[in-house]
Amino acid sequence: MSGTDLSHRHDVGGLFRAHYPWLCARLRQRLGGRSSVEDIAAQTFLQLLESPNLAPIREPRALLTTIAQRLVYQHWRRGDLERRHLEHLQQLDQPHAASPEALWQLTENLRRLDRTLQRLPGKVRATFLLSRVDGLSYPQIAAELGISQRSVSDYMTRSHALCLQHSANEPLHQRSA
Repeated sequence: MSGTDLSHRHDVGGLFRAHYPWLCARLRQRLGGRSSVEDIAAQTFLQLLESPNLAPIREPRALLTTIAQRLVYQHWRRGDLERRHLEHLQQLDQPHAASPEALWQLTENLRRLDRTLQRLPGKVRATFLLSRVDGLSYPQIAAELGISQRSVSDYMTRSHALCLQHSANEPLHQRSA
C-alpha cells in the first residue's frame, strides 16, 4: 500500500469520525428510524474510501450529502422494484400464484442481482436502472445522465454482460423460482 493510499485512508477515517453521527442524523430525518440509515451512511464512507485520486475536500458535508442522497435513491428504487414484483406476483391467478417460498426466493434473487449490479460503475448502473426499472429510452437516459446515446448503448452492453454472468452463476434450483 502506498503512502498516498494510507493518507487517503487516514483522511476518510477522519471524515468518518467527524461526520458519521451527523450523516446518520440527517439520514434519519429523511428515512425515519430504519436500520438502513446506518447501512447507507457506511456505504457513503465506503464510496469515499474507494474513490481514486480524491482531491482535498473543502465541503465534506456537502459531498457526503450528495453521495448519501444517491444511495438513498438507489435504496428506494430497489424497494420499488421489489414491491412491483411482489404486487405483480400477487395479481396472478391463484393457480399461478407463487408460494411464500417462491416469493422469498425471488426476493433473494433480486438482492443477489442488486449486489451484482453494485459492482458496476455509477453511470453504468444508473443507465441500466433507468432503462430496466424506470423504462426510459436510450435518448431519455442520455439526456438524464448528460451522456451520449453511444455511451448509453455501451453501458447497457456492459450491464447485460454482467447480468448474463450473474445468471450463469446462479444455481439451477434457484433459476426456476
